[in-house]
Amino acid sequence: MIYRFADPFYLLLLGIVPAVIYWHVVHGRRQVGTLKYSSLALIKRADRRRSGRHLYALFGLRNIALIALIVAFARPQTGVTAENVTTDGIDIVMALDLSTSMLAEDLEPNRIEATKQVATDFVRGRRNDRIGLVVFAGNAFTQAPLTLDYGMVSTVLSELETGIIEDGTAIGMGLATAVKRLQDSDASSKVIVLLTDGRNNRGEIDPVTAAQMAQALDIRIYAIGAGTQGVARVPVDDPLFGRRYAQMRVDIDETTLQETAALTGGRYFRATDRESLEQIYAEIDELETTEIEVEQFTRYGELFHIPLLLGLTLLLLETCLARTVMRKIP
Repeated sequence: MIYRFADPFYLLLLGIVPAVIYWHVVHGRRQVGTLKYSSLALIKRADRRRSGRHLYALFGLRNIALIALIVAFARPQTGVTAENVTTDGIDIVMALDLSTSMLAEDLEPNRIEATKQVATDFVRGRRNDRIGLVVFAGNAFTQAPLTLDYGMVSTVLSELETGIIEDGTAIGMGLATAVKRLQDSDASSKVIVLLTDGRNNRGEIDPVTAAQMAQALDIRIYAIGAGTQGVARVPVDDPLFGRRYAQMRVDIDETTLQETAALTGGRYFRATDRESLEQIYAEIDELETTEIEVEQFTRYGELFHIPLLLGLTLLLLETCLARTVMRKIP
């Protein structure tokens, strides 16, 4: 809470008050009238001290009223400071690979679960940014449109599983679908975060062509290759022996992913374990920050009516008392 006087120079008039008191003390006593009485009996019964108190009470009321009116002229105000926050949000579409190779366990507990958990933390850490979700395997689909409902996006992420889409790795189709989600965006910054663990082997659009589409719409692509170096342990469902594990060679088309990111002004990252994946998403989070403008201002409310009403009330009271119970004769 802030207090101030809009016209503080009127407070200089408070210097009149000591002058009035001085004049009353020095000169007021000289203005003494006389009154003739036929008998001294009434005078002897009069309370002289009470009469003097009456005079000082009236004088005190008059001076307090004068002070209150001067304060009212100075216009006391109370102010509340507020902020006007303007944000320029970013539109982000995450494109995630759901091919069966994402079950590889080189990222704990496996690639798909690690990706879901880290991506969920990424979503919850954003502010004022719209986020959408595209998934792909043999084809690509939109799982969540651009939205500020981070809870809904987190829920959709938690329900993702491999096998819900025909198997394969249609990276180009995943990118093209993400671009389509962003093509009508008016955001100042548009971003696709692509995560895959293989190379494009399905779909009608190749990754470079999709990146060129993104480049034309001023969309940046951050590409993440998920998988260790060499081979990874992958669960395999055998109709005869049930689930067993096999060693699968990690085959990420890093050359194409690097070209895809470079075309749009983005970057390529390689996540070989859970920790590096978390670091990559944290770095992307820092690279794509939301601009926030904060404008501070103060709203003032007038308080002059309080001392004004007080001063006028005291003047009225002083006048009434001076003409009735505290009347001075002569």
